[in-house]
Amino acid sequence: MLHPRLARFEAWNEPILTVPAFLRRVVLNFVASLVLIGVSLGIGMAGYHRFERMDWVDAFVNAAMILSGMGPLGELSTVEGKLFAGSYALYSGLVVVLSAGLILAPIAHRILHAFHLEDDDTPAEREPAPPRRARLPAHRRPHR
Repeated sequence: MLHPRLARFEAWNEPILTVPAFLRRVVLNFVASLVLIGVSLGIGMAGYHRFERMDWVDAFVNAAMILSGMGPLGELSTVEGKLFAGSYALYSGLVVVLSAGLILAPIAHRILHAFHLEDDDTPAEREPAPPRRARLPAHRRPHR
């Protein structure tokens, strides 16, 4: 489950974050990205060590090369190792996209949030958003 600070951004009608709070959010997302990359690197190292019987340094180099998008260094010798390497490469591509999204999300959100601010409005003058009404599916709405 995601940490609430990673998953929660202010709505368009809420005031923009202060600079210190924004920097904390950026750092928190960057640390979450580093943890994701570190765990993924550990998974790759364990897989290469187990399936290709590589020593830990070679497993590290191959996992890091695949995670960075460069590809494995050496020839893979076992069927299990080849299946792992292919699966790990697909997984690594998703990790790179997710990590980039984690790092860029607070920055992109702040830029987009700034478009909703008006020059002459202060946060206290802005209208709160109207409450959302639950909408029933078409087959459950009363007939008129």
